[in-house]
Amino acid sequence: MSSDSLRPLAGQTALITGATSGIGLATARELARRGAAVVLVGRDPKKAARAQEAIRQVAGPEAEVHVKCFDLSLLRNVRMLAEQMQQEFSQLNILVNNAGIMPGSFTLTDEGHELSWATNHLAPYALTNLLLPLLEATERARVVTVSSVAHWVGEIEPDQEVRNSPEKYSWLTAYADSKLANILFTKELAHRLDLTSITANCLHPGMVDTALMRPDTSAVMKALWWMAKPLMIAPEKGAETTLFLAAAPEAARLNGQYITGRRIARCSDRASSSTEASRLWRISAEETGIE
Repeated sequence: MSSDSLRPLAGQTALITGATSGIGLATARELARRGAAVVLVGRDPKKAARAQEAIRQVAGPEAEVHVKCFDLSLLRNVRMLAEQMQQEFSQLNILVNNAGIMPGSFTLTDEGHELSWATNHLAPYALTNLLLPLLEATERARVVTVSSVAHWVGEIEPDQEVRNSPEKYSWLTAYADSKLANILFTKELAHRLDLTSITANCLHPGMVDTALMRPDTSAVMKALWWMAKPLMIAPEKGAETTLFLAAAPEAARLNGQYITGRRIARCSDRASSSTEASRLWRISAEETGIE
């Protein structure tokens, strides 16, 4: 997709999570180049500073590039980020829920959530809801959430104890479940915001060569990565669908959709279920304390 097909973004503000590398950085760089003030969210201050400088090299030294360093696997950090955003900004035009993780081994956060579920689903659920006042203060704000084709093998486990069981853990299952949650969350959010001008859409970016896809210490993960690497695309290519939903004029008519490329894509029966979407929202509200 040519960047020329994106609308000018001067005067607009965009927040991108997982913005210090990969798809997130490529997205932030292009939004800034189009004139948006961008807020980069990442965990590592050094990587965030490098990303900030890389964006200014492309968008110009006067580009408005803010940095927020938070580990979004922790809900207390999500709340702090939302509080800072509301203190520092009066509106938010674009929210890109891009941060994601695929841990090879079972990990529980100190707040009691499995790491994939916490980072990939609970964080965007909580952040989006906490930032609704800023989004609602903006005409035609857009919420874009990065999902995955892996959602096809996902299902929503309603019991947190089961989800938090090391004995029942599978890295692929945990990741797929969280990506299914991204789609169901998007569909329910779009339904709940139907009477507003806010749109919410999600996407599969393709198989992108990012840190998410690189091997950890697991021999299985290493083998899978090396087999898949020739098929992977660059982060800039992977960011095209995110940018389409965030800034293309023709994407303004889309709401509650799962997109691949520039087209509405078929998703699994579970991902299409309004009953499942409503059930996930209840589960998420209970686990985060945010309705």
